[in-house]
Amino acid sequence: MSVEQEPNAELCMEFPCHFPLKVMGTNNDSFENDIVMIVRKHVPKLGEAAVSSKPSKTGKYLALTITFTADSREQLDNLYREINAHPDVKMTL
Repeated sequence: MSVEQEPNAELCMEFPCHFPLKVMGTNNDSFENDIVMIVRKHVPKLGEAAVSSKPSKTGKYLALTITFTADSREQLDNLYREINAHPDVKMTL
């Protein structure tokens, strides 16, 4: 690592950027809608085609991928905080 390079330089992102958010949680009647509503608070122009879902093999869990243009680190931090506070969320990537 060079002296000029930040220790966490690999974590730095340039904004705006194309961002795939992955959320895994309990597969119930409201999970997908709840998560999409949270994302829409932070990404108002989120399109319908931006969301894809896949149930687990047993159907107990649902994996969502929501792809959008992220505008700032602050936007992503706030989004992750709110999503992770949802009681049905098990993991976010």
